[in-house]
Amino acid sequence: MLSLMRKHAGNWIIKFILGAVILAFIPFGYGVYQDRRDAEVANVNGESILYDDYNRVYNNLLVQMRQNFGDSLNEDMIKMLQLRTQAIDRLIEEKLLLAEAQRLNLRVSDEELAETIGSFEAFQTAGVFDSRRYEYILDRSRLTKEIFEDEQKKALLVNKLRNFISIGANVSEAEAKQWYRWNNASLNLDYVAFSPSKYKGIVPTEEEIQAYFEENKASYKTETKLKARFLRFDPDTFKSDVNIAEEDIRDYYEANSEEFYTTKTVEARHILIKVKEDADEQTVEEARKRAEDILKMAKDGKNFADLAVQFSEGPTAKNGGSLGAFRKEAMVKPFSDKAFAMQAGEISEPVRTRFGWHIIKVEKVNEASTLSLEDARKRITDKLTLEGAKTLAYDQAELVYDASFEGDDLVRNAADRKMTVHETEFFTRNKGPVKGVKDPAKFAAAAFEMNLMDISDLKEFGNSIYLLQVIEKMEPEIPDLETVAAEVTADLIKEKQKEKAGQDAEKFLAALKEGQAMAAVSERFGVKPESTGFFKRNAPIPNIGYDRELAGAAFGLSGTDKLPENAFQVNNSYYVIQFLAKKEPPDEDFEKEKDQIIERLLQQKRFKTIENWLAEKRKNSEIIIEERFIE
Repeated sequence: MLSLMRKHAGNWIIKFILGAVILAFIPFGYGVYQDRRDAEVANVNGESILYDDYNRVYNNLLVQMRQNFGDSLNEDMIKMLQLRTQAIDRLIEEKLLLAEAQRLNLRVSDEELAETIGSFEAFQTAGVFDSRRYEYILDRSRLTKEIFEDEQKKALLVNKLRNFISIGANVSEAEAKQWYRWNNASLNLDYVAFSPSKYKGIVPTEEEIQAYFEENKASYKTETKLKARFLRFDPDTFKSDVNIAEEDIRDYYEANSEEFYTTKTVEARHILIKVKEDADEQTVEEARKRAEDILKMAKDGKNFADLAVQFSEGPTAKNGGSLGAFRKEAMVKPFSDKAFAMQAGEISEPVRTRFGWHIIKVEKVNEASTLSLEDARKRITDKLTLEGAKTLAYDQAELVYDASFEGDDLVRNAADRKMTVHETEFFTRNKGPVKGVKDPAKFAAAAFEMNLMDISDLKEFGNSIYLLQVIEKMEPEIPDLETVAAEVTADLIKEKQKEKAGQDAEKFLAALKEGQAMAAVSERFGVKPESTGFFKRNAPIPNIGYDRELAGAAFGLSGTDKLPENAFQVNNSYYVIQFLAKKEPPDEDFEKEKDQIIERLLQQKRFKTIENWLAEKRKNSEIIIEERFIE
């Protein structure tokens, strides 16, 4: 069956079946065990949280993290992010919130529920709720209307309660102004930098090197290393054995017609005169007149690309306003409607979008087209040949795997089939074998999951199929000093350079505190005083970089208290700073941003109010958690 499915993996029917199978598992997580679905994961004031609900929330979190981190998400990261604990906490909070909503007699009406569900774009056709689409999507997701609507009711109820709890939160204009001033004040500093690299000629003694090595032995411990043998089944070597029938080519062409359809595209340039979406009429009209003036120059024969470089306020200005080829749905509607109604060479009147006024020049129209069977024949043949070759490679690999139970079997079976058994050099987990492997990282990851002398199941790395066997393992060890003497010496020199830089920075600061001038002290220490220029509290410090501790200390300085308590290490250098000047942000700028600041602070205050309420509720509730589910 496995071979059959692989053989026809390109067939759209099999793809549909596989897709349906995958979808069937999405709502309830990956492999929920029936005997655990009713198990109690936690209990909140006598109300159970069942494994099925916990598993659903956990897998939703897992999907979100995979979207954020992609392939870099691994078991270590999952543990670090405490996703299992997060899932339990969400369900506990939901129980507490729903219980309070019930106590307060809060309700969600059928009308509210219908309005919410009807607003989901996924359930709409042409912007209108479509009940057939709604039922179809729920059915495909293995959800009943009752379950889905019950979950939506809970969410709306919880939202009502959150609003009720946080309704008393408010932010005064004085609070907002204080936040604005704190966040937007800017500072200018004098500073000197002590870089460890400037301390040359440090030569540690043998005793110092020995002592440093003894103190830091663990950092020189070698990594675990493996050596493996493997067989590689390359589909390219099986291509000559694949015969593609005319019927297969036609079937593929008919079943995958969308693959051979090219939608209509337009190649265009544009000049953008920016206008905010909520700008007043006068501002909009002034921008339109500027666009009209530029349009007149274009119609008088001025080069459109040069005009775009000179006048456009969009990101494509430096490229002469070029947008390349684009589909209609790729642009905002007023822009695409106009561009797709034009002929090559035409220049449009100014077109208003939420970004401003656009002048569009269409350079080429690529009409929609469908590749004929004859023109698509080679592409289809190549694809089906590769699929067929891959199937043959899998089949051959399966034969060897099925006949191999021990290490000697793998070698003997390879010899019987006149195959070459490859052997790697020693490699680490983070650096796979260099020769003969198309994806060393995946090869190494698979090898480090295996026991010594075991034969792997079929692995696919870089379009080839592999059988591998770990044949030697080199355990981590702390080497003799002689082996790593050069590395230890280099590390110790860096440590001493860093230590010297830190000591000189503190001496420099002490001299400033005694009242000596920075210029004179700088000359004595052989460093150059510089100024940062003005920077804000949460921004990187020019020429230094962002450092929370340094910035926090710097914004505590003033004209009467110019020096911090200590020097600061940022990255690999030490910095001594001195207050130079401070600027408060203008009040007129606050007036422009006042409403947004108040809204942002209000949301933060509401969130904190709910967070505090939940913390108090948890403290006064009886909550029992089955730790085995979150370990």
